[in-house]
Amino acid sequence: MLREKGGERKDQMKRTGEKEHSFRHLELWLAACLYYSGSVKLARWWTQRSGPMLSILCYHSASGGYLREHLLYLRRHYRLVHLEAALEELYAVNKEECAGKDRRPLLTLTSDDGYHDLYTYALPLARELQVPLTVFLVPGYIESGKRFWWQEPEHLLLSTQANEVAFLGQTYHLHNYEERQALLQIIDTGLRCAPSIAEREAFLGTARAALSIPVSEESIEQEKTQLPLNWAEVLEMEQSEWISFGAHTMHHPTLAYLTSPAELQYEVSTCRAILEQHLGHPVRVFAYPIGKEEYFAEKDIQAVKVAAYPWAVTAIHGLNTPQTDPHRLCRIVVDVDQHWLMVAAKTSGLWDFLVHLGRMPMTFLKNMFK
Repeated sequence: MLREKGGERKDQMKRTGEKEHSFRHLELWLAACLYYSGSVKLARWWTQRSGPMLSILCYHSASGGYLREHLLYLRRHYRLVHLEAALEELYAVNKEECAGKDRRPLLTLTSDDGYHDLYTYALPLARELQVPLTVFLVPGYIESGKRFWWQEPEHLLLSTQANEVAFLGQTYHLHNYEERQALLQIIDTGLRCAPSIAEREAFLGTARAALSIPVSEESIEQEKTQLPLNWAEVLEMEQSEWISFGAHTMHHPTLAYLTSPAELQYEVSTCRAILEQHLGHPVRVFAYPIGKEEYFAEKDIQAVKVAAYPWAVTAIHGLNTPQTDPHRLCRIVVDVDQHWLMVAAKTSGLWDFLVHLGRMPMTFLKNMFK
């Protein structure tokens, strides 16, 4: 029976993977049509002619994909600048300072969280191709060396030997795909929505105990590329002059769910102080954890202002102009496993325009039948 259930789970996972694979092929086909038809080039030209504008890409991991191909394309068609320098230019009071510069569209590359593969893979690429990158760090994880909390749900389910788990008053049969995914989602939500760091860690401990997971240094070592950077690596990256750094809270909580104003201010302010202590210079840019609108609120923006950051970036999709709120800067989220044609379409702004256009008929129909 267990073998039959395990086979059913594998079949369900295979079907899900096949659907995702087909969807990605369709996306790539559309991106290729946009590129080879000249539409992407036209969109870049329009951006260049529309006045001061800044695109900010948001990566996370660096290895296991097409980062080299991304960088080769981007450095050919965009003017790549460190984030702080790009923001100084975007909000420059004296526009004459920018006269005579390379007129290609302005672009900054950023990476959130500070994974170890930024040191092993992105740093050598940045040096070789002379491409600047700004990384947003979480000092609490640098100092602990532990896995990031969002990696824990999947790690726990991969590590457990249990077939049946009682958690929060419900029993889950892990050989059943739907129940396994439901438990994965419950653990993720509990960590993501925790009202404090202490309660997040307590919830993680409860999940670990329910799944009978021992602390294993061996399993941590096997995932080193996805562990946080250490301070020695951060300093070497800083000294290369191709990598710069920004702040991303002390422990990466979901700011909107923090209930203590004092803890919120600590997370936002202390990470800056610690980074400046290690780097030896001011840190002026902050990135909201997760960064979508539902995960940070006005109270969080005020905390960032109190901490005296001139700028803060979100994960809200869009391009930035001198009229953009400097504490709600937009970024375009991309991933190294996306083909460079997808990155070309997204960076130009054309992809988002088409997605929005495609949603219009559905929105119109919904409004009609309200």
